[in-house]
Amino acid sequence: MAAAKKNPRLMSNDALLQIARRFAVLAEPMRLRLLQSLFEGEMSVNELVEVTGGTQANVSRHLQTLAHAHLVSRRKEGLQVFYTISDPSIFRLCELVCGSLEQQLAQQAGAFAEGGRL
Repeated sequence: MAAAKKNPRLMSNDALLQIARRFAVLAEPMRLRLLQSLFEGEMSVNELVEVTGGTQANVSRHLQTLAHAHLVSRRKEGLQVFYTISDPSIFRLCELVCGSLEQQLAQQAGAFAEGGRL
């Protein structure tokens, strides 16, 4: 059953450019991995390096990009830097995208199972 179409919100070219930039920030798997790691709460750069398997330089570079996009915020405590998600809409966005992908994959699996053997 197809979902009902909503009237699209007309946006200026500047607004569309900002939206495209936000999606470009989210188009990098390491940034998504970092955000996913931060879903449980604040973590230090060292902890993020450990859980993501990235290098310190790579993780720091991606965190800087996320901070510049206002998706995460940082605080310094002594020599350590801690990051947390600062834009709560990222939780809803990830839930929406993940739910959509799960639904598509389930439909594909169902079609494959119905198709029988070659």
